[in-house]
Amino acid sequence: MSLSHPVLSVGVITARRGLFLVLVILTAMLALGMIASAFLQNGITPTELILLILYTLLILWVSTSFWTATLGFWVLLKGGDNYSIGRMPPTRTEAASTPSRTALVMPIYNEDPTRVTAGLRAIWQSVQETGRGDEFELLILSDTRDPDCWMQEEANWYRMCVDFNAHGRIFYRNREKNVARKSGNLEDFCHRWGARYRYMVVLDTDSIMAGETLVKMVDMMEAHPGVALIQSPPLPANHKSLFSRILQFASNFYGDIFIWGINYWQLSSSGYWGHNAIIRLDPFVRHCGLPKLPGSEPFGGEIFSHDTVEAALLREAGWEVWIAPELKGSYEELPPTLIDYAKRDRRWCQGNLQHLRMVFAKGFSGLSRLYFLMGIMSYVSSPLWLMFLIFTGFEAYVMSQTMPVYFFGDNLFPVWPESYAVEMTTVLFVTLAMLFLPKLWSLILGLINWRKIKGYGGGLRATLSVLLESIFSMLTAPVLMIYQSKFVLAILMRRSVGWPPQNRDDHRLSLWEAIQAHGEHTVLGLIAGWVSYQYVPGFFLWLVPVLAGLVLSIPVSMLSSSAAVGASARRLGLFLTPEEYQEPRVIQLLKENLAVMESAEKAREGKGEVRNVADPGVCALHLALLPNRPVKKRHRHQLRALVYQLVEEGPEKLSPADKRSLISDPETLVKLHTLSWSDGE
Repeated sequence: MSLSHPVLSVGVITARRGLFLVLVILTAMLALGMIASAFLQNGITPTELILLILYTLLILWVSTSFWTATLGFWVLLKGGDNYSIGRMPPTRTEAASTPSRTALVMPIYNEDPTRVTAGLRAIWQSVQETGRGDEFELLILSDTRDPDCWMQEEANWYRMCVDFNAHGRIFYRNREKNVARKSGNLEDFCHRWGARYRYMVVLDTDSIMAGETLVKMVDMMEAHPGVALIQSPPLPANHKSLFSRILQFASNFYGDIFIWGINYWQLSSSGYWGHNAIIRLDPFVRHCGLPKLPGSEPFGGEIFSHDTVEAALLREAGWEVWIAPELKGSYEELPPTLIDYAKRDRRWCQGNLQHLRMVFAKGFSGLSRLYFLMGIMSYVSSPLWLMFLIFTGFEAYVMSQTMPVYFFGDNLFPVWPESYAVEMTTVLFVTLAMLFLPKLWSLILGLINWRKIKGYGGGLRATLSVLLESIFSMLTAPVLMIYQSKFVLAILMRRSVGWPPQNRDDHRLSLWEAIQAHGEHTVLGLIAGWVSYQYVPGFFLWLVPVLAGLVLSIPVSMLSSSAAVGASARRLGLFLTPEEYQEPRVIQLLKENLAVMESAEKAREGKGEVRNVADPGVCALHLALLPNRPVKKRHRHQLRALVYQLVEEGPEKLSPADKRSLISDPETLVKLHTLSWSDGE
């Protein structure tokens, strides 16, 4: 059971959430009233009723985001929030009976071993520089299936142990079967080794966390024994392409008001984003076992977005879950192109829509159900906006074809018909105001704090960056709306995407790649523009911002994928972040490690060296790490058949699963190593 903070009373929590709820609902009702007043003049048609329902859902969603940001703006104007975990007085005054030990765990699945290892080395070095490195251990939890990647992970792990003299403090294991994906990977760790640690910090493959940040997180947990999880707000960093640099700037520049706003009304019942967070292992193990949902994917099977469910389970068990706005030094990486960003959204979309089952499941509070609905709405809002635009266009067309009647009965003066421009004007100005005012709030905060704005290139460059980022967001929003609408439709048609690894490397899109990805968007924009201009010219003007994003999607996607254009923008002082103005030590360590490791890889390639079964050292290490288990006679015959196939047809004829089977058996591995040397490979 949680030990509540004495100063964080139920009254404070109720008052803050009540204020937030009233602001959201009141704003939505006022906006809804404006659009409804236009419809009610001559009675509501079925199309108008649909528009009212759609707009109600959408304006509630937009209002929620707007007031979260506005409350965060107000909090930052006052200098922060005393009701944040970083400012709360400790509830534990005496020292713990035993010293804490924290596991830094990184689940990986077919990721680039060089980038993963460089990041882990940077984190480990940063932790050691705090002087409290003995309190931490690092565990690489691999679910990698690719055989070459698997062996390189092992070699990189062993090199880390040697370089840092960290044998017995840095661990690696590769699961034979990746049951339940990432959540199953963590569950396996918790049940097998969790009792060794008081806390674990969950990292993503692109996570970078400063040692002093990790130490602060541990200290917060030690000071508040009723807290089960503290989420740090990770900032995007270390990006080169124009697309990722724009998103990096936006997340960094606007992020504070949203994070402080979330903390304002969520307080000790916050959420979990799946990485860059510290977790108290005892309650996590006792309460966060995830069920397998009945039915098949995408709505059944293993839970994809497990983090939201785990946070809910902790809250329902009486434990506190916080976000810590004060924590800096927590970083992640973004997809380098618009296409990669959309692919990542496809995975997250499936995970969030799966939470429809959680909304109606037993045992969850209203707040947890609200969080599930908010996650669902983050993706369902796109098809709702698309439907709203379609029905608005249809209603505009119907009104344009209706013969107006100006005189009724004994009226001496004409009765002018209501124009569809009324509702479109309402939607445009009310919605855009709530979408873009948070950007203005952030700019105001920056301009009144010269130390902060200096990290963004100064007031003039920061203002120009905000303007350009807003234009870029307007151009890409229609494309993402179409993508996400397709994702939702595919999921509703029960098409599962699985959980493939992300592409994190900078690469400029070719014209053919852009046409393949955005050709349909361009055609859709041209057709919609022609139809609206031909049949409803008044509506065409309102649709121009959406049409522009679709028609220009190919050049915008290509241009924004370029690292060279991103570098030019940086030289001009555009889309700068404080991490670029003054690079954090842990980012410096990441770049140093990447440079050294990539140079070593190129040197090996230049000498014709390979890191596979032909390498005696790599092969011996892999053999030592393999479990020595008895093999059934049938499986032994299958392995021998694969060896014969390898000899006769070459390794390119074998599937990755077959190759993994071959190097998973000690006897076969030795045979392959001997064959590689006898063939001179």
